[in-house]
Amino acid sequence: QAQLVESGGGLVQPGGSLRLSCAPSGSIFSGFTMAWYRQAPEKQRDQRELVATIGTGGNTNYADSVKGRFTISRDDAKNTVYLQMNSLEPEDTAVYYCNFRTTVVLGNVPHEYNLWGQGTQVTVSS
Repeated sequence: QAQLVESGGGLVQPGGSLRLSCAPSGSIFSGFTMAWYRQAPEKQRDQRELVATIGTGGNTNYADSVKGRFTISRDDAKNTVYLQMNSLEPEDTAVYYCNFRTTVVLGNVPHEYNLWGQGTQVTVSS
């Protein structure tokens, strides 16, 4: 099964910007809903926060905490999802994970595909 690889994290000052990217390490089929999650330092894995999603039709949703500052986009030709993060705040410090999810029906049996990346660290600090 293909793995997702994130890139673009790093250390940035408050008010700065970063652009995260996520792409599969191997070939996968298309049609995934793509999303970004984040896990703050004091949180557990099951407390990951959904940051943004983008559907196959380009429809987007954002957490209230990032609306107006973050933009999710996708390039279906590359099976890549991006997260443009502007006006970063110390509260945005977290490990950011990308997620590809879809359900494919084969022979009347639904098969769920739920892929995760290893995460990329974003630190916002002066």
